[in-house]
Amino acid sequence: MSLSTDTVIAEPYQFTQGTAPLLISIPHAGTHLTPEVASGLSDAALPLSDTDWHIPQLYDFARALGASILVGQYSRFVIDLNRPSDDKPLYTTATTGLYPDTLFDGRATFKPGMTPADTRRQQYLEQIWQPYHQKIQSELARMKQEFGYALLFDAHSIASVIPRLFDGQLPDLNLGTNSAASCSPALSEILERTCNQQSRFSHVLNGRFKGGYITRAYGQPDLDIHAVQLELAQVNYMEEIEPFAFAPDKAAELQVLLKRLLEGMVRWGEDAYKQGAV
Repeated sequence: MSLSTDTVIAEPYQFTQGTAPLLISIPHAGTHLTPEVASGLSDAALPLSDTDWHIPQLYDFARALGASILVGQYSRFVIDLNRPSDDKPLYTTATTGLYPDTLFDGRATFKPGMTPADTRRQQYLEQIWQPYHQKIQSELARMKQEFGYALLFDAHSIASVIPRLFDGQLPDLNLGTNSAASCSPALSEILERTCNQQSRFSHVLNGRFKGGYITRAYGQPDLDIHAVQLELAQVNYMEEIEPFAFAPDKAAELQVLLKRLLEGMVRWGEDAYKQGAV
């Protein structure tokens, strides 16, 4: 595959503003690399296999629902937008950090002696990580001012089998609400009920993936900001081996459920805040 290498960091994200109080954050679909990262990647890392492949395409239908969509442009191998800026671990189990030095399977991200210098990584923090999070903050603030509340849906995907990270095959849909701290319990119930109304896809709430930094940092239901993370098993919409091709027929079936989940979020917000039930 060809890699996009950016000498100057000019556009850390793409953003489309919608009309509903729903922001879809897609932090891990980016494949852009800086020269230091591109030249330093190990052979194991070159396929960028830890990317959340095709997530913007999978969720493109959400534009018609009025969602705002924020997509990170840079690979998580440059900097991980879903980790805290101080790089404190989010999980006690195996994971990767703000600047991933290992792949999900434990192999080295960089060739020996080719890890980017601290000064360069500080640049990535200031010019990629911070703008992305500033955009999340400003968009949530705009929604709150306009609607009185905001909904944040953090969209992810991962290979369905990664022994280092979890046992066996991952459930198809992995909803995370930071162990019920990032959104109203009523919203969690709506999402679970939606999943329970179908039998095609397996699902779990706050299982192996409870929500990363974005969900934990911005999900503040007491302040009328409700955040949910969804980690999808990639086997349901793409091929999990290189070149990681999108599978339209599989994706179409999954999109039916994804649309119901997002519609349920939007409808819950409208009903709850109209009635003053939150």
